[in-house]
Amino acid sequence: MGDVAASIGKTAEDRENTSAPLMAITSIILSMALVAVGNGLLFAYIPVRLGAEGFAPTWAGSILTGLSAGGLLGCLLTAPLVRRVGHARSYLLFSGLIVLANALVAVTVDGPTWILSRALYGFAITGLFIVAQSWLNDVVGNAIRGRVMAIFYVAYVVGLGCGAFLLRFADIQTPQAPIFGIIFAALSILPVGLTNLAQPPAPEGGSVAWTKAWRISPVGIAGMLAVGGLSMMIAGFAPIHATAKGYSQAEVATLMSAMPLGTLIFQIPLGWISDRTDRRYVMIGAATLVAIMGVLAIRFDGAALLAIIAIYVVWGGASDSLYSLSSAHGSDRARKDELVTLSSTMLFAWSVAGFLAPGLGTVLTALYGTQSFIYVAIAIAVMFSAFVFWRVLKASPVPADETGSFAPMTAQAPLPVDLAFPGEEERK
Repeated sequence: MGDVAASIGKTAEDRENTSAPLMAITSIILSMALVAVGNGLLFAYIPVRLGAEGFAPTWAGSILTGLSAGGLLGCLLTAPLVRRVGHARSYLLFSGLIVLANALVAVTVDGPTWILSRALYGFAITGLFIVAQSWLNDVVGNAIRGRVMAIFYVAYVVGLGCGAFLLRFADIQTPQAPIFGIIFAALSILPVGLTNLAQPPAPEGGSVAWTKAWRISPVGIAGMLAVGGLSMMIAGFAPIHATAKGYSQAEVATLMSAMPLGTLIFQIPLGWISDRTDRRYVMIGAATLVAIMGVLAIRFDGAALLAIIAIYVVWGGASDSLYSLSSAHGSDRARKDELVTLSSTMLFAWSVAGFLAPGLGTVLTALYGTQSFIYVAIAIAVMFSAFVFWRVLKASPVPADETGSFAPMTAQAPLPVDLAFPGEEERK
C-alpha cells in the first residue's frame, strides 16, 4: 500500500521525469536498429551487385577499404564536430550523410563512386554510433548502464542480420536495395527526432599515447589491433568471397544474415567465463577457435551452404568475442586515472587495424584470389594467440576481486562512448 500511495502522490512532472529516460533509451536503440537494417542490406548487396556486373573482386575489397578509411576519420573527427555543433545537429548530420551515401550507390554502378560512397558511409556510421552512445551514456545511470549497452549492441547486430536477409527479396539488377537502405536511414531519424532528448555536455578530448597504453595493457592493445583486422577480414570479405565462389544472391544473403548469430551465441558464455578466471586464457581459446574455423573455412570452401554457414557463424562469433574480451582486459589493468589514455588508444588501434587489413586483403585478392582473406585471418589469430600465451608466462593475472564486469559488444561498431568521449564518466 505504501508503494501505491507513493505512486499516487507523485506529481505529473515526477512521472514525466521518470518516463523520459526510458523514452530516450528506447528511441536511440530503435533508431540505431533501423539504421542497422539498411546497413546490413547494403553490406550484402554491394559485392553481389558488383559480381553480377562483372567487376573484379578487388573492386569490392577497395570499396571495403574506403569504408574503413571513412571509419578511421570518424573516430578522429566526431568529438571535435560534436564540440562545435552539439549532439543533436551532429546526429542529424551523420544520418543525412548515410542517406547521401546510399543514394550514391543507388544512382550508378561505378567503382570509384562506390568507394567514395562507402568512405562517406564509414565516416557517418562511426560518428552516428559515437553520438548515440554519448546520449545513452548521459541518460543511463551506472546501475543499469551495462544492461542497456548490451541491449543496444544486440539490437544493432539483429538489425544487421535482418537487413542482410532482405537481400533475398531484392531485385539485384535495380537500385531497389540501396533505395530501401535510404528508407531505413530516413526512418531511423524519426524515433530520435520525436523525443525531447536533453543535450549531453560537450565531450572532452582524448589523447592517443601508444607507449603508455602498451605499458598499461599490452594484451588489450594487441587485442584491438587483432580484432580490428579480423572483423574486417571475416565480416567484410565473406560476401565478396561467397559471390566469387558462385553462391547465389539468396545464398549470400542467408550467410550474411546468419553470421551475426555467432556474436549473440558466443559473447555471454565467454564473458561469463572470463569474469571468473584470467581473461587471457579465454582470449587464447577464442583466438585459437578463430584459427581452427579459418582452417575449416579453407577445407570446406565451396561446400554446401549449411556447412559454410555453420563454420562462418562460429568463426565470426569467436572473432567478435575478442573485441569485448580485449576491452574488459584493458580496463582491468588500468588505474582510474589511466582509463582515458588507454581507452582512446584502444579505439584508435581498432580503427587503424580496421583500415589496414582490408587494404592488405585487397592486394592479396588481386594476387592470389578471394580466398586470401582466410589465410590473413588465420595468421592474425595465431599471432595474437601466441602473443597472449607469452604474456601469460611473463605477467601475472589481475586478481579476480579486482577485475571489472564483462560487457557484450560487437566489433562491427566503435567501442563504448567513454572510449571516444573520455571525461564523461568523471562528470557524473
